[in-house]
Amino acid sequence: MPAFDPVRDALRAGGSNIPLVHLNTTRRATDLAVLLNDPEDMRIPYNPKSRISAPGLVMVPLTKAEMDMYKSFRGQGAARVLKRKRQANSDTEEEPPAKKLAGDVNVVVEHYNSRPDVGVVQRLDSPIIGLKNFNNWVKSVLITRFAHSVLAQSSGRGARSGPGRAAGKVLDMGCGKGGDMTKWAKARVKEYYGVDIAAMSVEQAHKRWKTLHPPRFDAHFAAMDCYTEPLAKGFMPAMLSQPFDVVSMQFCMHYAFETVQKARCMLENVSKHLRSGGVFIGTIPNPDFLLDQLDALPQDAEKLSFGNSVYKITFEKRKTGQIFGHKYWFFLRDAVDNVPEYVVHWDNFVQMAAEYKLRLLYKQEFHRVFEEHQDHQEFGPLMVRMKVVDSDGASAMDEDQWEAANLYIAFAFEKQ
Repeated sequence: MPAFDPVRDALRAGGSNIPLVHLNTTRRATDLAVLLNDPEDMRIPYNPKSRISAPGLVMVPLTKAEMDMYKSFRGQGAARVLKRKRQANSDTEEEPPAKKLAGDVNVVVEHYNSRPDVGVVQRLDSPIIGLKNFNNWVKSVLITRFAHSVLAQSSGRGARSGPGRAAGKVLDMGCGKGGDMTKWAKARVKEYYGVDIAAMSVEQAHKRWKTLHPPRFDAHFAAMDCYTEPLAKGFMPAMLSQPFDVVSMQFCMHYAFETVQKARCMLENVSKHLRSGGVFIGTIPNPDFLLDQLDALPQDAEKLSFGNSVYKITFEKRKTGQIFGHKYWFFLRDAVDNVPEYVVHWDNFVQMAAEYKLRLLYKQEFHRVFEEHQDHQEFGPLMVRMKVVDSDGASAMDEDQWEAANLYIAFAFEKQ
């Protein structure tokens, strides 16, 4: 019996006029022919019983209408497979795609997401490393003075008494890439919650937490806008059932002062989840410095700009006639690349904070923070360890960096 040849059989079945003598019946069998013509089955002739179409139809070309139809045709089997794939993909999707933010918020988010998370060694090459070290020292002073004692007195879930024991719960609102986590580790915090609007920065903060030396504090992270959304959107209710002992907002609160609604949403998130006796600490641009420099510009100045080799500030208007939305563009060398920020009119902020049961404990310009603590038995030596000054007391900052340092104020409030 000759080997199975589907082309030959199709021609025979279709009644073709092509003589079979012209077919190469002695051609080398294909792999398919070899598989189908097992010696054990050579007695079984090829004789299909069930056909969907007539035998001769295989030789009839498709019409143009049929070709157009089959271009996008999907059979029942293919449709079922595609449906299963879609269901599998929907089951594995943990979160919907991030929504596109608009306006100034998007500019800020894209800027901070694009900033690389450089290592400790590379950070030392920064042209403003002296200023960065000084700012970190000020934050350390703020945390030590106002947060350490509150954390030690925490009676929260899992808190343990005794020296050196981890205790307390911290909300780092505007945590960025997690640059302050080492400070909180030294504060022996038990639970840390980091939240920021820049999702990539939050992801980097999570990775940084994993690199901390054990024993690490418990940490939870969320990417969300605390100025337009309640904190409960980022964390499960059980996680927020125990209030925070400390809320920290470092170099970020001023972004909320675009509108009164954003400022109130921010204060609601702070106060609602902060225990009585807990503290709210932060650092923001110094409004007195900003407005004094703006007023000092000539009335006929073409650009409302001031600064030096380290920083530059450009206001859009001298006065807005409003407390909120007083906008300027900020550049800080090797740190901030022209992003929109807003003046925090201080007296108005303090009055609003009082409505949310937050009482002012401390407010000071960065220069004054230095003057107050440079000779302190703990904070003086800390300046040397953090390379703010060398062992002889010489500053790591030049004059322009020192001027830029006083762009900021530090503050602390207590929840009543």
